[in-house]
Amino acid sequence: MAAELPIYITPEGHAKVRAEFDHLWKVERPRVTNEVEAAAALGDRSENAEYIYGKKRLREIDRRLEFLAKRLERMHVVHTAAQGSDADKVAFGAWVVVEDEDGEEHTYRIVGVDESDADAGQISMDSPVGRALLGKSVGDDVEVRRPKGPTVLTVLGIHYGSRPAT
Repeated sequence: MAAELPIYITPEGHAKVRAEFDHLWKVERPRVTNEVEAAAALGDRSENAEYIYGKKRLREIDRRLEFLAKRLERMHVVHTAAQGSDADKVAFGAWVVVEDEDGEEHTYRIVGVDESDADAGQISMDSPVGRALLGKSVGDDVEVRRPKGPTVLTVLGIHYGSRPAT
């Protein structure tokens, strides 16, 4: 079996995934386990809704924990501070200010798939826009092939660190 590719993620994204894992393992699972034990003590389990629901919830938690554990093993945290505040190329973790064909400015951060959130301006490096922006410089025009048709974006700024003021 071939080795699985690493999953790239920012330190903030890794912390969020780790926090979810820790919460499920240390808080949620013990709470549900206690509820199931209490429901089991009441007697007939075949008609005990609390017991049946609790066991189902435990299976869901265990599946999520297994998924997260495997993801965490493959994650490679990329520290964007190493890029420098004056980096001239778009790389993983960069905040990129672009202008679309209508003259509107948008700010995106290139992140891993586990932390993408379009509403927050965090786009996956594997998305059409993310792939098109990687390696580009300020002033470059970038053609993005989207499901709804191609568009051209102009790179106005590249920033590493906190989100630039807009």
